[in-house]
Amino acid sequence: MRIGELSCRTGVHERLLRYYEKQGLLWPERAASGYRYYQESDVDTVLRIRRLLSAGLNTETIGQVLPCIRVKAGNLVPVCPEIIDDLQHQRERITRAIEELQASRDLLDAVIAAAPLTVSSSAAPASR
Repeated sequence: MRIGELSCRTGVHERLLRYYEKQGLLWPERAASGYRYYQESDVDTVLRIRRLLSAGLNTETIGQVLPCIRVKAGNLVPVCPEIIDDLQHQRERITRAIEELQASRDLLDAVIAAAPLTVSSSAAPASR
């Protein structure tokens, strides 16, 4: 199938499919004319890439773990034990990012809580 059909079947823009190819996540065949041709299995590959991106992994990490990730009963399942450590490191990275975001939210909550209950009319912007 050509890139337009893969885009339609996966809901992923053609530019992203080209980006995934550039990142080494997809390997379409090339015709003499330069057109990309994808296999039926590339539909599943793109869907796995999208789910791994949604899980917070970057394309470099996805490139490392993608060959060892399958879909079983609708869930992503690692089939190579050696990627478990990589996935756990990524989970720890995400946990740290969440903690940093929670600290930022707490700080913003404190700033909001320190605001006066009413804003004086002199502080309000002039309307034109």
